[in-house]
Amino acid sequence: MATNDSYACCLVGGTFDRFHSGHKLLLSMAISRSEKVEIHVINDSLAGRKSTFIQDYDTRVNSILDWLEEKSYHSVKLFQLDDAFGPAPSHKSADVIVATPETVGNCHEINRMRSAQGLAELAILEVPHMLDYSGKIISSSRIRSGIIDSEGNPWIEPHQRSQNLKMVSSLDEELKTPMGVLFQGPEEFPEIAMSEALEFIDRENSAIIAVGDVSVATLIGMGLTPDVGIIDGMTKRAELDDAQKVVTSSFKNKLSAVNPPGHLTPSLIEAIEQALSNEAPTVINVDGEEDLAPIIIHCLAPIGTSVVYGQPKVGVVVQISSLEVKQRCRNILSMFEVVG
Repeated sequence: MATNDSYACCLVGGTFDRFHSGHKLLLSMAISRSEKVEIHVINDSLAGRKSTFIQDYDTRVNSILDWLEEKSYHSVKLFQLDDAFGPAPSHKSADVIVATPETVGNCHEINRMRSAQGLAELAILEVPHMLDYSGKIISSSRIRSGIIDSEGNPWIEPHQRSQNLKMVSSLDEELKTPMGVLFQGPEEFPEIAMSEALEFIDRENSAIIAVGDVSVATLIGMGLTPDVGIIDGMTKRAELDDAQKVVTSSFKNKLSAVNPPGHLTPSLIEAIEQALSNEAPTVINVDGEEDLAPIIIHCLAPIGTSVVYGQPKVGVVVQISSLEVKQRCRNILSMFEVVG
């Protein structure tokens, strides 16, 4: 392992998806200990083997470059990494390599390959993990899973989980605007707009969460049970009669929640979190109103999740969960009034 020595050329390799605090610590350590740093970022082909939701190569590289520019780090060069080891086994000017606890073994393998070629072994600079608010490791996979942001913070603060939150009137206009892509169609035939919405969704890789009785019923009528359905027995604020109510027999799991109109409650948050963790389709029957549920869904759902809901008299809206959408929902949630 490396000591506190300074080095001439440091090698760093990785995916660098959803550039986060752990990445920044890794690169900061390399830069502080070396005259020059080479960052080798794996290509899209290799990255795609880990997850279909890893950002593309250019996005990942640009995130690193933006951070380097912000920090005024100029002795750093970026390269594309096309195999497991890159140039490290034969790099003649490198004298140190940075590792996390999981990748130390790869570094030892690189040194065995170097020794076989008569090259000096690289010093190994092992950098500890950054931990999140709960003491768990900050990782790209946990960010993609929707659990934490890139700094290791939760998308819903602990105090928001335990108190009833009421929407303030200043949010009326913002929440009237569809959060996502609108697919228009006649209200009396919702399957027309829903069909277009389904063509837009990557159904092979994306979970589908449907909010609203009409949206859930329409999907079921088209032969597709959503991964999560959230209903309240109402449409356009009018109670459905028994013949119009959603048939929920295709859902293996059934949950309930209490959530008054214009509010977000711990009961609804808990139910959504439970539903997202279930492997089989789950329906949440809300006593009250589910209109604001997408705010919570986006804060808790994995990146790439498709949230579907109806826009009265217009059609169907689809919003794919992303870091940007999560941040918007977090900001909206922060404006809610705590009412107990």
